[in-house]
Amino acid sequence: MKLTHTKAVFLMVAVTLMWSTAGVITRHLEHARSFEVTFWRSFFTVASLLVILPFFQGREVFARIRNGNTALWVSGLCWSVMFTAFMVALTLTSVANVLVTMSVGPFLTALMARVFIGHRIPLRTWVAIFVAGAGIAYMYAAQMSGGQVAGTLVALCVPMAGAANWTIVQRSQARGLNVDLVPSVLVGAVISTVATLPLAMPFQASAHDIGLLAVLGLVQLAIPCALSVMCARVLKAPEIALLALLEVIFGILLAWLGADEVPSATVLAGGTLVIGALVANELVSWRVRASA
Repeated sequence: MKLTHTKAVFLMVAVTLMWSTAGVITRHLEHARSFEVTFWRSFFTVASLLVILPFFQGREVFARIRNGNTALWVSGLCWSVMFTAFMVALTLTSVANVLVTMSVGPFLTALMARVFIGHRIPLRTWVAIFVAGAGIAYMYAAQMSGGQVAGTLVALCVPMAGAANWTIVQRSQARGLNVDLVPSVLVGAVISTVATLPLAMPFQASAHDIGLLAVLGLVQLAIPCALSVMCARVLKAPEIALLALLEVIFGILLAWLGADEVPSATVLAGGTLVIGALVANELVSWRVRASA
């Protein structure tokens, strides 16, 4: 799929909307908890990708995985950390707390992209990051007041692994390597499945739970993660990180409407700053490209 910058932006927004369904769906599980939740979601992600990847890329995709270079396997490891830490964190703390904690991603991504790739980050993007950061900090202070430290620390693993992952994707492109990192999503799901299986025993999930987790594996993880890697070929790392912040807003809203997790006024105010930063950055970016 050939993506223009504009199409990549809209596709990334759709990706964040799919990602944001995890919290509300998790709140409707009956018996599955902690690592079992992660195991089943990762398991169904593997099953989904085993169909999706060959459909779009042919059976040779498996040969590319077997012969993949270091970047593909390191990216897969990053995906596995994100998959595992995110779901475990959701079982330990509120949806808002997890998503707000994940929002430090733009700071980590911008720093890694600058240090390891040498990306020259436009002033407008830095301004947007700082404005979004102010909104995140405002929300974060309110969430931490609940004393849910364990869930917050686990959730912090997600943006750390995410920043490393996006930087690997961008560095591969910057070095002119024709590396297809979409299969790394499958590698990450396999690692997560294998790593969490012993911790998930004995299984307690009901048929209802397994059905919901199957939906998460396909719609919330397999499809959007594959699409997000495609977007990374067009968008710069800090730009992706900013767009990914929409997951915070969508996720909190869905948990509010679908699971009665009512966000505080602090969360709503901080979220407004985040959305404003995203919109302003993209509008200025479009105007600059149009002028060029």
